[in-house]
Amino acid sequence: MAEETIAQRLSFLEQRHRDLKNEVARLERRAFLNPDEQRQVTDLKKLKLCAKDEIHALRRQL
Repeated sequence: MAEETIAQRLSFLEQRHRDLKNEVARLERRAFLNPDEQRQVTDLKKLKLCAKDEIHALRRQL
């Protein structure tokens, strides 16, 4: 992958990670989460972790 393309993908993933982090924080501020919301938080955390893993992999390529 070209360095410019890696940098663009890295920027996109970093923004996505921040967005997911903010969404998880927003949901977790609530006093009670119904089962669907709990599942949503779990799914968001998995997506956030995948984004972080890809960020680390791309940084190793730079």
